Amino acid sequence: MSKSLPKRSEDYSLWYNELVKRAGLAENSAVRGCMVIKPYGYAIWEKMQRQLDDMFKRTGHQNAYFPLFVPKSLFEAEEKNAEGFAKECAVVTHYRLQNDPDRPGKLRVDPNAKLEEELIVRPTSEAIIWSTYKGWIQSYRDLPLLINQWANVVRWEMRTRLFLRTAEFLWQEGHTAHATAEEAVAETRQMLEVYSQFAEEWMALPVVKGVKSENERFAGALDTYCIEGLMQDGKALQAGTSHFLGQNFAKAFDVQFTNKEGLLEHVWGTSWGVSTRLMGALVMAHSDDEGLVLPPKLAPIQVVIVPIYKTGQLEELTERIRPMQQGLIERGISVKFDDRDTERPGYKFAEWELKGVPVRIAVGMRDLDNGTVEVARRDTKEKMNLPLADIVNSVDQLLTDIQTNIYQRALKFRETHTTRVDTYEEFKQALEGEGGFVVAHWDGTSETEERIKEETKATIRCIALNEPDEDGTCILTGKPSARRVYFARAY
Repeated sequence: MSKSLPKRSEDYSLWYNELVKRAGLAENSAVRGCMVIKPYGYAIWEKMQRQLDDMFKRTGHQNAYFPLFVPKSLFEAEEKNAEGFAKECAVVTHYRLQNDPDRPGKLRVDPNAKLEEELIVRPTSEAIIWSTYKGWIQSYRDLPLLINQWANVVRWEMRTRLFLRTAEFLWQEGHTAHATAEEAVAETRQMLEVYSQFAEEWMALPVVKGVKSENERFAGALDTYCIEGLMQDGKALQAGTSHFLGQNFAKAFDVQFTNKEGLLEHVWGTSWGVSTRLMGALVMAHSDDEGLVLPPKLAPIQVVIVPIYKTGQLEELTERIRPMQQGLIERGISVKFDDRDTERPGYKFAEWELKGVPVRIAVGMRDLDNGTVEVARRDTKEKMNLPLADIVNSVDQLLTDIQTNIYQRALKFRETHTTRVDTYEEFKQALEGEGGFVVAHWDGTSETEERIKEETKATIRCIALNEPDEDGTCILTGKPSARRVYFARAY
């Protein structure tokens, strides 16, 4: 099973694609560039979604749903946003099919069913949402308006990879309106913190929080905040973004409110989102050559129990194991009892290792008679014999330890793959070595950023919020620089 997985060190891309498929997370579909998320993969996404949704609601947000289709006239109302997404849009031009007279049994687009106005399949929902907000907001009493939606979007990608870049993907997108710029910026920063907390506490993924450069900014935003994670191949992955939109969309769609002084003002906006790209980050940040390594908080199955038995023993063994299984379930731990009689224990061990189940318990009659069970942890592959009498407490603590260890391991990787450089030669050497984040001075110009990207394929991932001001000189131009920024090659 997992023995035939490609090695990360030999072909990281092939390893990733094969692991996603063989672990039962997703597969390519009949629609070019789109994927089928399989039940095991969707179970992980559901856990992500459930936790994020709780975090959104604790910060005062409500869920709503807006149409998949956006009239072209609405989409182009905010020019920068329209221009930024124009090349990725799928467009509906007709509303009906008919039998093809030249090909019996086949269909064609009805030439007489052309839409009066084309519909854009949403690549993002600012246009349709802000056109709706115009009818929802009249007074300062209607603010702040804090809305999130869980949805799918379409961005017509030419080169796709499961979870990381697909033509259609699942995500959430928050869209909020505020009475002042200060409130909107505070909202933008708050949601960045929500994403950071989720990534680190649930995904066990350490992230760098920062602001995007103008070149990397969301089309139509004044500022884009982001969290950046580092994958095991030394490439960065943008794991979430939060945008301060200023009044750009409010002005484009004439969303105004009467303030406390009775004067009309345009509202201030934000938008923020994460997507099923987080699934890709989860796989690439932690997994190994044997399969997935899942943080317990996001694992659909946290503990698998594999009975070891001889012919005729299974029924009795099952009864004796049931109290342990029930105790784990009552503690809130998700448990799979793998009593299949079609596979041998070795096959089951390899299967659950491939799927990244954090804890495996192997138990036979002799173990029960001795009052112990064999417990294996997925992150370190360590095996231990633990007393059956205290197994629930032991496993509960073990899951906490695994969650912490996976995070600490990823943090250590990031620390050892973050390099501070002062010259362009050092910069290129760091990228050609083990990669990772390269922290360097930049003169702040788009021209320099573009030239570095063209010559090295590295982009400015963010201007880190925790990076102190520091006078220096740009690695490329030698011009003055007020602080260092984070560069990396990225997905």
